[in-house]
Amino acid sequence: MFNKKRASLEIGEMMNKKINIVPVVVIILLLIIWQAACTLEWVPRFMLPSPINVVKAFVTDFSLLMDHAKVTLLEAVLGLFFGILLGFVCAVLMDTFPIVKKGLYPILVISQTIPAVAIAPLLILWFSYGMTPKVILVVLVSFFPMAVGLLDGLQSVDEDMIKLMHSMKATRWQIFQYVKLPAALPEFFSGVRIAVAYSVVGAVISEWLGGFSGLGVYMTRVKKSMAYDKMFAVIFFVSAISLILMAFVSVLQKKAMPWAQKK
Repeated sequence: MFNKKRASLEIGEMMNKKINIVPVVVIILLLIIWQAACTLEWVPRFMLPSPINVVKAFVTDFSLLMDHAKVTLLEAVLGLFFGILLGFVCAVLMDTFPIVKKGLYPILVISQTIPAVAIAPLLILWFSYGMTPKVILVVLVSFFPMAVGLLDGLQSVDEDMIKLMHSMKATRWQIFQYVKLPAALPEFFSGVRIAVAYSVVGAVISEWLGGFSGLGVYMTRVKKSMAYDKMFAVIFFVSAISLILMAFVSVLQKKAMPWAQKK
């Protein structure tokens, strides 16, 4: 019996590994097709640089990209921190006080219909070209998924559990600490992952419209010089930064939810 269970677990692990390999294979095939299209000149080189040229551009400007990435990453992390904090407070208030949800939730939804590109020039006009408008824009684009995700998690808690806590004379804080927050953690971290992706993109967008350093500033400069291989290099670099931050959030989730790993 034990051997059968162990064999089934090993088969399951092998299947998961094969499933994880599939995206890698697809990406490799796409890169091969891309390189072939550029080598055979199916697409003009000035319109689409080859993957090899993109890698060369990344290696050539590596130190410069690192300098700009420090600024963008600092803006993204600061904005993400305050965005998560603001989203957490808004979600808790809307869950605790229904009247706050009725008044605040529609405003949150409406705020997301305004394009970030339209807000960025106003922030730069109001707060100059420093880091402040970039951080504010990151906060605006990252707190919404955080607030909505956590609110859904808090309001999806089993009512019987809450009634049980009330029967045990638990306070509102104890119910939140021992029932609501642990149950809402999956939605909380899902919102954080989305906010992480938005934070990096928001920082880059804000740098497009004004600034002295950052990956967005670098992109505008290489665009003006028609260096599209460098454009592609910074695009993939921004994607890599987002993926690394999302992986870091996944690690934090495993640390914060050890019971989920046991399941």
